[in-house]
Amino acid sequence: MKRTLIISAIFIFCFHFSQAQLNGKMKIYFTNPVNTSISSGINAVCLNNSMDDTLVQYINRAKYTLDIAVYNYQQSSGMADIAAAVNNASARGVIVRWIFDGSQSNSGMSALNTSIHTLGSPTTSAYGIMHNKFMVADANSSNLNDPLVWTGSTNWTKTHFNSNVNNTVIIQDKNLALAYLLEFNEMWGDAGTIPNTLNSKFGPYKTDPLTTHTFTIGGKTVELYFSPADSVNSHILNIISTANTDLYFGMLTFSADSYADSIINKKNNGVYTAGIIDQSSQFYSPNSALSSSLGTNFKVYSQFTSVYHNKILIVDPCNLSSDPTVITGSFNWSTPAETQNDENALIFHDAVTANIFSQSFSQNFTDLGGVLAPCVITDVNEVTENKFEVYPTINNGSFTIKWNQTESNNFDIVVYDLLGQKAADILHEKRPSGSNTFYCRDLNLKPGVYFVKIGQIETLKKIIVQ
Repeated sequence: MKRTLIISAIFIFCFHFSQAQLNGKMKIYFTNPVNTSISSGINAVCLNNSMDDTLVQYINRAKYTLDIAVYNYQQSSGMADIAAAVNNASARGVIVRWIFDGSQSNSGMSALNTSIHTLGSPTTSAYGIMHNKFMVADANSSNLNDPLVWTGSTNWTKTHFNSNVNNTVIIQDKNLALAYLLEFNEMWGDAGTIPNTLNSKFGPYKTDPLTTHTFTIGGKTVELYFSPADSVNSHILNIISTANTDLYFGMLTFSADSYADSIINKKNNGVYTAGIIDQSSQFYSPNSALSSSLGTNFKVYSQFTSVYHNKILIVDPCNLSSDPTVITGSFNWSTPAETQNDENALIFHDAVTANIFSQSFSQNFTDLGGVLAPCVITDVNEVTENKFEVYPTINNGSFTIKWNQTESNNFDIVVYDLLGQKAADILHEKRPSGSNTFYCRDLNLKPGVYFVKIGQIETLKKIIVQ
């Protein structure tokens, strides 16, 4: 079975990204190998046993504040010394605050300087766990290049950095950093250096401090929700309901039937569906329902030396005319995550992000013996309009344009990358007299997917540079 990547109104799509790239930056990293053969132009990155080093580098960059909310931190030999980096930050004047889950040992925190204030979440039966894995640096800096959020599914332990299947998302954006800071302050009970346990709110006692949950970051629409106050479950189910052609999921804890029911409904209505759960979830009721419905497109991760720790949903990564979407964060698909735990979930409405996560999911799925149907990329405009042709469509940066219209000999040729940025701009070129061909040579394009626009024609033609 082949799936089709449909590209419609691509010209508007391209300019949307080109105008918005200055608003923020994002990096995505994975702990396990990725399949870059399905890259649409930006390759996913596996940090081979170096995610801890990357974290330390970001801690070293902090200038004013570091606010850390991490479920579990354990320092091990052969691992970058996170506590030392935090201590060094504090010594150079950075204000450090650290929230941890009170039910975990968090043994690595014993090496923190005593001047650094910390707060453990409650351990009474009314609460679940403080399950976040985020860090906010310099949220209030006036320099827009400083505020940064580190989040994703990765706990701060050697196993999580190096062997468990995880992802980390690093976002440079002031508005998002301030949103995470508001959530941190609600748990901290204060905006100051010292926690206020009288005002501190965790789990079901939290409110929703955010005035907005939707942000524009680097041209991408990003939603942010915290549980339990934000009814994260309803937002995830809503994204599942938007799937038109493709749906992938990868989950550590999958125990809530509502997600399985929604996914199976989509599969039964023709959506290509595949998923991975960790072996710890195979005893919950969704396991049998999903196994029966998805068959070989449903895999259980059963490695005894590691766990599948992702919490991801990818919707319509092969359909740009839909709404390619990714959800990640700390939120497992369980009742405690929805009603008791402190969790965060990020929703990215963006084709590039969806493709990057698909590269990771594809390799994870293949490693478990699965086979995913490939995406076949076509351009809707190529079917409805044929005013010019570009060949070969797979090339090394040189190609030929065949002009099928009786137009002026003078026209512009512009090549755009997937982000809508100009990769090549050939102005006011002239065809050879009496010829309907034009030769574009040695444009120095990096490997990836590009779109060629000619003159005032709305049609764009896709090429792949190898």
